[in-house]
Amino acid sequence: MLQTFEAFIGLRYLRARRRNGFISFISLVSVIGIALGVAALIIVLSVMNGFQKEVRGRFLGIVSHIEVSNYQAQLADWRGVDAVARRDARVKATAPYVNAQALLASAGQQSGAVVRGIDPAREDGVVDIGRNMVRGRMDNLKPGEFGILLGAGLAHQLGVGIGEKVTLITPQGNVTPAGMVPRLKQFTVVGIFRAAAFNWDSSLAMIHLRDAQVLFRMGDSVSGLRLKLDDAMAAPAVKRSLASALPPEDTVSDWTDMNAEYFRAVQVEKRMMTIILTLIVAVAAFNLVSTLVMVVTDKQADIAILRTLGASPGSVMRIFMIQGSVAGVGGTIAGVLGGLAVCANMDRIFAVIEWVIGEPLLSADVYGINYLPTDVQSGDVLTITVISLLLALLATVYPSWRAARTQPAEALRYE
Repeated sequence: MLQTFEAFIGLRYLRARRRNGFISFISLVSVIGIALGVAALIIVLSVMNGFQKEVRGRFLGIVSHIEVSNYQAQLADWRGVDAVARRDARVKATAPYVNAQALLASAGQQSGAVVRGIDPAREDGVVDIGRNMVRGRMDNLKPGEFGILLGAGLAHQLGVGIGEKVTLITPQGNVTPAGMVPRLKQFTVVGIFRAAAFNWDSSLAMIHLRDAQVLFRMGDSVSGLRLKLDDAMAAPAVKRSLASALPPEDTVSDWTDMNAEYFRAVQVEKRMMTIILTLIVAVAAFNLVSTLVMVVTDKQADIAILRTLGASPGSVMRIFMIQGSVAGVGGTIAGVLGGLAVCANMDRIFAVIEWVIGEPLLSADVYGINYLPTDVQSGDVLTITVISLLLALLATVYPSWRAARTQPAEALRYE
């Protein structure tokens, strides 16, 4: 009965009397502030998650989930490494590769490039480049024919198209009586691909594995072995398993190691944005303090009467904590529902904003996408909800404690 009584009084106080409508207005502002803060947190974190997911997907379309090499970047027993890797059920595909730096030249145009020697039959199972060919096909690379695939940006820099020649200049030179002379080899462009990542699109060239081994004098060795997993997030666990099964001179790295600085920066940025936006929720939640203090001041006579009727200080404290908590819960629920609704309709909202301002917000040429990706993660929503409720609950402690300390005689002296 006491709990029902406390809840009844606390909920009744949410609606101030007409002569104190200003208190109701302040309460409404506090609830709206909490709702806006929670919604902003959900929307911003969802957009950041969406961009991170988009970038990660594009990144994994170019690089493999795991790479196995050694300190000399020349893996002689790569077939043995391949056999060990395939024992793990999480490994879907493997592909050997040769990686080197070179200079490409054509018709007076030059550009540095990352030259990757690949086996077309196996490379398509590891990366998505074969599905992003603008012209030609990956299997146009034939051993001994010295064909080359160029990124669309690199082909544009060199001014070449399908069937045209490019000269590849390697840093390893030939020793002649006249001194060290760089080695040159002419290749025929047999395909152009468009990589999702601009830096790869403008710097990556691919040739057949056998041609790369001949050109860079590697014999039957390769630079390393690339692995694709059934789950990219399992890469760190598979890396540890492979590292323990391979000789100590072999090195195993996963996609998080290859761009650790970038992904660490994204995590730090997300963490800082969470802290900054949580302050908005905190400010709105602590507006409840001023609201409840005014309510306590306004209800001094009521509190005194409740005390004389037998209500304990703890009971009075719970009455006002219930009042503040209900406002916090209402604002939090409204914010969560509003944030999820905005995320679910982000494409329509984005299109309306672009229509209003008359120009695109995101340029595909600069950002690679012309829409705002969102990825709502239940863990983020749950964390935001818990933080908001805790802040709202903490904001009720002081005013409720002050109400519990009210002395009936003092409160009723001038009534």
